[in-house]
Amino acid sequence: MNVLSETAIFLAAAVVTVPLFRRFKLGAVLGYLAAGVIIGPCGFKFVTAVDNILHFAEIGVVLLLFVIGLELQPSRLWVLRRSVFGFGSAQVLITGALVGAIALGLGLDFNSALIIGLGLAMSSTAFVLQILAEKGQLTARHGRSAFAILLFQDLAVIPLLALIPLLGAGDAHAAGSSVWFGALKAIAVIVAVIAGGRYLLRPVLQAIAASGIQEIFTAASLLVVIGTSLLMSSVGLSMSLGAFLAGVLLADSEYRHELEADIEPFKGLLLGLFFISVGMSADLGLILAHPFAIIGATIALMGVKAAILLGLGRFSGHNWESSRGLAVALCQGGEFAFVLFGLAADNGIMGHTLTDSLVIVVTLSMALTPLAFAFNDLLLARWLSKPEEEKFDTIEDGGNRVIIAGFGRVGQIVGRLLRAKRISFTALDKSAEQVETVRRFGSKPYYGDASRLDLLRSAGADKAEILVLAIDDVEASLRTAENARRHFPKLKIYARARNRFHAYRLMDIGVDYLMRETFVSSLELAQNVMQGLGLQAWEARDAMETFRRHDERQLESQHAVYHDETQLIQNANDAHKELVGIFDADNQGTESGMARSPVFSPSDIR
Repeated sequence: MNVLSETAIFLAAAVVTVPLFRRFKLGAVLGYLAAGVIIGPCGFKFVTAVDNILHFAEIGVVLLLFVIGLELQPSRLWVLRRSVFGFGSAQVLITGALVGAIALGLGLDFNSALIIGLGLAMSSTAFVLQILAEKGQLTARHGRSAFAILLFQDLAVIPLLALIPLLGAGDAHAAGSSVWFGALKAIAVIVAVIAGGRYLLRPVLQAIAASGIQEIFTAASLLVVIGTSLLMSSVGLSMSLGAFLAGVLLADSEYRHELEADIEPFKGLLLGLFFISVGMSADLGLILAHPFAIIGATIALMGVKAAILLGLGRFSGHNWESSRGLAVALCQGGEFAFVLFGLAADNGIMGHTLTDSLVIVVTLSMALTPLAFAFNDLLLARWLSKPEEEKFDTIEDGGNRVIIAGFGRVGQIVGRLLRAKRISFTALDKSAEQVETVRRFGSKPYYGDASRLDLLRSAGADKAEILVLAIDDVEASLRTAENARRHFPKLKIYARARNRFHAYRLMDIGVDYLMRETFVSSLELAQNVMQGLGLQAWEARDAMETFRRHDERQLESQHAVYHDETQLIQNANDAHKELVGIFDADNQGTESGMARSPVFSPSDIR
């Protein structure tokens, strides 16, 4: 069968099965897997060259990691280091030790048990990230933790690959020398990729973009990803790790969005092909020959990994819902196990029968992952109490230029001023008591939860110009901002933050204007305190403005490190010393008799 015919079969299988599975809320990934089983060697045998297709389809995983890297700035990656190396190493080591102990208990030798434990500790980057993206959970807390663990697993590729020759029957001394040489080559390649990405990629992309030929820029985008991946693969590193690193290095470039737009169509198709090829590789004959052993081992693997991840999640501060989401996301085996177990068999550590059985267990666990997600969702819906859906007001004037979400202290002042200027607005508030109270004073807010997408649409968010985000509850405020930014990109968001950490999270979402609730009033109070202590009015105003500008710069710099408490504290201490130095310099200039012109004249004081 030629390539064109196989391509038609893949496309037809995907077009038929994926929409069908999505319709029954089983997810696209399970649809791709089913398509692979149907057309593969265990189905109608339309396509049989599974290994070749699987190797080619891995490019989809590579492109997925590149796109994720594009969305993660280097400063944010540095902030994640504790989650990656702390959380990730804990998961791999604890899972590897427990699974390895179970293998020892079943009568396997130490070397086999060690490889099995570490191999089964890996999870599937492609499955996890795709399903989390489908469900919109990549930015949730369990989604970020899952990503950190997967990133560590990719980093663990070198020591795991290096370990197998040392455990094999070959020359240990020669293997040790090879390991050190391989590690040095890997470090050299990583340094070369970082240096090239920082100093060469941007000028090259700039020159290609200047040609004005769109398809050449698309070709250059693919070349960057595939070239970096091949370079990493040549020294035994994960291809997906190389692609991710290339994406991170280009995250701050002006070509980030263009690169993402060019890569996205290829990523989606090739990732779907990867899932189809995994479904094709499922050996149903082995399952039928040993159903209890294979299915039992699969369920045991998923149960052990889920229990460990649930415990780690709770230990690290996740709530029960987030911990359960993390456990479900990473409970399967990963595609890296295929490589690890095959290499172990080639080095005489494990028999081929055991290797084939482990591969089918990993494949089956990957296939069951979408069902595990669905099962988790059913548990949430059935066992956890959910409040009845609230009946909100019908909005009659949904065509106004301004929407005010949250009609409390801040929202009412904005609304009073707009109404005095005859600017129409639609006000929403979730407190029925607040709505009733405000209506008695002449305003007409509507009762409703502004974080709900249907209510924003009803309020005319698709036609409005500005959303004033004045919701008191921090999480509801963030949900509203995320919905508005995602579904109404032309709507400008003017947000009120309750505190500094609320401000950081709103900055993550990308609001257009940010006002900290008590910042301005506190500055005015401090200015009056200084005047009460005898400072000239313009001196107090000058000091207040200096502090304001300095604090706004500090807010921007702390935004990049606010996830890391140690760095945040250090940044705050450095900023305090800098501010004290600025004021000391001003005082010394005044004491030496140097005349200072006021930044604001007394007539400017309000």
